Amino acid sequence: MVNSTRGAAAPVSLTYAAGRLSWPGGETRAACGRGGVRAAKREGDGASPEGTFPLLYGFYRADRIARPASGLRMNPLQPDEGWVDDPKDPNYNRLVKLPYAASHENMWMAEPLYDLLVAIGYNTDPIVPGRGSAIFLHVASADFSPTAGCIAIERSTLAALLGLLGPGSTITIRA
Repeated sequence: MVNSTRGAAAPVSLTYAAGRLSWPGGETRAACGRGGVRAAKREGDGASPEGTFPLLYGFYRADRIARPASGLRMNPLQPDEGWVDDPKDPNYNRLVKLPYAASHENMWMAEPLYDLLVAIGYNTDPIVPGRGSAIFLHVASADFSPTAGCIAIERSTLAALLGLLGPGSTITIRA
């Protein structure tokens, strides 16, 4: 259970460790990358990055869910949005409009995994080609199968948790 309000009075720190995501006053089941948690994350290794990172902003599928309450900026996803995962491309680890020539992840999925997500500030300032891209906190699959490197939780918990998050909120990912 998550008690939620619009916006956050203070930054909230989330912690992922051993299949659980916790925050002050709560915790829930969570999935991490199929490659486990690694300090030396690389593009395509399927690992979640180890460390503490800012929670930057969120996205939601407006055709499937209402705009969630959050102190983070929440952006409606568009069918023509992708996230570049080609380390050789100048827009590596950035949101782009599709069609796009370089390798990218489609953000508009048939599956509900990206119905609601938060961008984790991993490899963003500065962006280092090859260190990993598109690391999010997003909706878990029904069986909580491992992700490609993201942290995933149940949709209803993520929606409620967004109400606690705001500027300065972070996530710590530990092995």
